[in-house]
Amino acid sequence: MTASALAGLLTGLGLIVAIGAQNAFVLRQGLARRHVGPVVAVCAVSDLLLIAAGVAGIGTLVEQAGWLVDVVRWAGVAFLTWYGVSALLRARRGGSLQAATGGSATAATAVRTALALTWLNPHVYLDTVLLLGSVASANDHRWWFGAGAMTASVVWFTGLGYGARLAHRALSTERAWRVLDVLIGLTMLLIAAGLARGA
Repeated sequence: MTASALAGLLTGLGLIVAIGAQNAFVLRQGLARRHVGPVVAVCAVSDLLLIAAGVAGIGTLVEQAGWLVDVVRWAGVAFLTWYGVSALLRARRGGSLQAATGGSATAATAVRTALALTWLNPHVYLDTVLLLGSVASANDHRWWFGAGAMTASVVWFTGLGYGARLAHRALSTERAWRVLDVLIGLTMLLIAAGLARGA
């Protein structure tokens, strides 16, 4: 069970750490020190709901249709491979995240923006619901895996929002983002290889 939770934690971190619109917004709010608590709460709670839906929904489908295991697993292998290669290519090209320090002016605006960036992003359903759900369904202890992934979300958003000001200089360099993308890419490729071996 501990191994399943650790696998969920690492998979969740590997997927969530990728720099996208949602993470950039949380980072900007953290750098500006404005409405960090509500933004972190919206992102973390949303992720918990999405992960739970993925673990419950995909797991139920897999139990009812055994043939779906192979389809879901190979779809996960393909997506993770693409995701990993994309991160490595980003690392090769470089380019640092230019996070504005203005942040949203009001708490209501910040919350609305966080909700939109989370729930209106089609990739969140692919990554969090389908991909994490499919990986969890292939695990013997899928809810422990899901708990690990949920922990990764809470830790990441809290650390990103509240730790942004501490890491301002480090996160503003091109080299930092290259290293981060390399780590993300290698993690995704390792997870894809593990799924492929289990097929």
